[in-house]
Amino acid sequence: MTGYCLRAEVDFAALGQLREAAWGGRDDGSGWPAVLSRSLTWVTAHEQGRLVGFVNVAWDGGVHAFLLDTTVHPGWQRRGVGSRLVREAVQAARAGGAHWLHVDFEPQLEGFYAACGFRPTAAGLLRLG
Repeated sequence: MTGYCLRAEVDFAALGQLREAAWGGRDDGSGWPAVLSRSLTWVTAHEQGRLVGFVNVAWDGGVHAFLLDTTVHPGWQRRGVGSRLVREAVQAARAGGAHWLHVDFEPQLEGFYAACGFRPTAAGLLRLG
């Protein structure tokens, strides 16, 4: 059975491996302590002690929070893990005082986020580097 934890201690190397498995690329986990130190919360999903899912909630310190880095190991996708991670993150953001939860996503994930209750909005983006 998959267990979900809010703000649990994170094995950063395992998080890097999870991200590599789900998204490709390289992630040794070394950047995550700095990221999570500025987060409102995060949610992890574990199966028999193994990290199989993760989502981060960043925020502006006020009423806006941002859903980031939703990741589910390929072997656990399409089992409801991602949806549960998002539900837990939504509840935690609300409890933390956020009034709005924003998410950016790739086009192929539009249906997933719509099913989680998000609606499309116009937004702007400026590349800084």
